Amino acid sequence: MGYQRAHSVSFSLRDDEYHTTSRRTRTRFSQLFFSLLLLAAFSFYVSSAISGSSFYYFQVNLTVQSNHVTNQGFEELYNVTSLSRHVSSVEEDSVHKYESVSVLLPDWEVLVILSPENPLMPSDSLEGFHCLFSNNQTSPARFSETLPFTERTAFKCIMPNGVRRQMPFWQPILTKHPEKETLPKEEQRELMNMKNLAYESISTESDVVLFVKGVNSRSGINSPPQDFMCIFGDDVVHGAVKTPVTSSMQEVFRCSHPDLTALSSSGADQGRPIKISLQITKENRTVPSVAYYTPRHEIALTQEPKKSEICACTMIYNVGKFLKEWVIYHSKIGVDKFILYDNGSDDGLQTVVNELNLDGYDVTTLLWLWPKTQEAGFSHGAIHAKDSCKWMLYVDVDEFVYSPSWDKASQPSKHMLKSLLPQQSSSIGQVSFRCNDFGPSGQKSHPVRGVTQGYNCQRRVKEPRHKSIVLLEAIDDSLGNVVHHFGLKKTFKWKQMSVHDGMVNHYKYQAWSEFKAKFRRRVSAYVTDWKEKTNPNSKDRTPGLGFQSIEPEGWEHKFCDHRDDRLKLLTQRWFGEQTPHGYKMAWQR
Repeated sequence: MGYQRAHSVSFSLRDDEYHTTSRRTRTRFSQLFFSLLLLAAFSFYVSSAISGSSFYYFQVNLTVQSNHVTNQGFEELYNVTSLSRHVSSVEEDSVHKYESVSVLLPDWEVLVILSPENPLMPSDSLEGFHCLFSNNQTSPARFSETLPFTERTAFKCIMPNGVRRQMPFWQPILTKHPEKETLPKEEQRELMNMKNLAYESISTESDVVLFVKGVNSRSGINSPPQDFMCIFGDDVVHGAVKTPVTSSMQEVFRCSHPDLTALSSSGADQGRPIKISLQITKENRTVPSVAYYTPRHEIALTQEPKKSEICACTMIYNVGKFLKEWVIYHSKIGVDKFILYDNGSDDGLQTVVNELNLDGYDVTTLLWLWPKTQEAGFSHGAIHAKDSCKWMLYVDVDEFVYSPSWDKASQPSKHMLKSLLPQQSSSIGQVSFRCNDFGPSGQKSHPVRGVTQGYNCQRRVKEPRHKSIVLLEAIDDSLGNVVHHFGLKKTFKWKQMSVHDGMVNHYKYQAWSEFKAKFRRRVSAYVTDWKEKTNPNSKDRTPGLGFQSIEPEGWEHKFCDHRDDRLKLLTQRWFGEQTPHGYKMAWQR
């Protein structure tokens, strides 16, 4: 009995100790769990505040009863931890995903433009970006420089084949970690198309010039300005201000400045960019837009005080190997400044431009990624350079202005080109030069000494083209232009130069390895692309050439009716020199 009682007491004490220890353990566990929970909630709150993200904060009310968390507490704990996982994912995604808008370009290229409110950070690398599409297919995104007039960073990627079969097309996500991203259906936005887009804007002191593709889409046919309104601001979210369109010509629409006080709700008073687009009033439809408005008070900051007498403006793509010859030649005969609208070159063009500027030439490149907008680009250039240039020469980099009167000159002179222009008091606002087209001249590759040295066989043309030098203040307010010449104000006249006084040597039909690059795309908005099987007899097409980039037999000997060595010999005298490495032209050194 004693043993049994003693054993019973011992067992009872152990049992009491067990229950006491168990209760203490549960209490400590509950306290620890409750502390960790509060720490997690506090961490979530702090991380949300620091990140600046618009996450919701949920207060956690945990009810402690009998030293344990109630079912209500566990349910709220589950909601908070689930939310924390979601927030962690969002915070992680926000590092890799960038707010952007996207535009479909020809040849299945997608232009991705970062939002002005979400630019790249200085520490961000430009490598390793991808476009993530709605079906989770990806393609590499290549940096395309910064758009000069809105300071927005742009990338390009190719739409994967699998995405092309899905309609409609949705805008992709720009990311460095596509494996961690998804494109929720509720966030999908339809991909904009370059064929119907307000793509650029520039302001003057008196009005706004808006560039829109897809409205006046036929050459020579322009809708009246009263059919349109310019819209400033976000029409859906913040409201918008409208001003009447005063001119409608090609892809150029001019309208009045908006009242900025009326735009306060759309961010004008907070320094946020103001979107601008075109409303087609009859259809009550607004054209999709990636263009932004420059307020009047910001215009003076970009003006240059001194005007150059003669500038040259052209649109380019991958012309690095030709550029030095063109710039050096025209600079020596009188062009002071060169303005290049770059269609997105990837041949090291900027390196060549930098070398020219280091050598004392004044060359500026403006990124102009909008395809088939040559006329609009020239119109933009006429406004952009009006305060820094008096006369503007519109010729391509394979075109060289030449006068037979220079043949005996031992050296070029800055006054040569000016001598072809009218006197100060003249009413002449534009001087045009006939183009002489040159053929491949037996060349099978790009001539190492340049086009003026390699191509000397000329083609006879019944109706030759003309290129022009135009007085910028004489250009008509509509800014309409065709093949490098502009419409003028009524008070100015147009002079066509005699071929005895001046002409343009156009090295048009070069060696096939160079000429076939033209099949990529025509730059004019109103000229059919080479691959399109329309207008086969158009004078814009090359005789005997089909719709594919297949070299015709005997190409190197085509378009050769007579030899013309005048500019070849002249440039040899001006720019040729015997060096330790052989005979070199100035642009080879």
